[in-house]
Amino acid sequence: MKKDINFDPVRNVFVTIVIDNNDINDPEWKVYIVNRNDEKLENLMITSRGYGKKGNEEQKTSTLRHAIPFLDPNEYALIEPIQPEVFHLNNEYWVSYYINGKVYDKKFIFVPDTIKEENLVTIQELGKQGILHP
Repeated sequence: MKKDINFDPVRNVFVTIVIDNNDINDPEWKVYIVNRNDEKLENLMITSRGYGKKGNEEQKTSTLRHAIPFLDPNEYALIEPIQPEVFHLNNEYWVSYYINGKVYDKKFIFVPDTIKEENLVTIQELGKQGILHP
């Protein structure tokens, strides 16, 4: 059972949502995972979903599941594209992976309306502007 597993805190792994093209009038947004560890991440499992309200109406997206066999130190990998139509929702990325046979697990949640131009920073690994979730 999950309650019986001792999870160490996730360190130096980030989820980022970036503008993946240079057209600020019609940006393409994509979600990446970044490994700033000195160790390789193995058997990454990522679930993504959106949930929240628009007015009084509950909204949710489909849950998507992604598998990445490994992520080398100081590298990144594409998780999925994301549409601006879901930026008003909580966008959750639940990440699990192994380092040296030990399991790590964390939820990264981009809360409503935080994915916007005024919150952009440079994501060094990608050389692009984005929102970095620690």
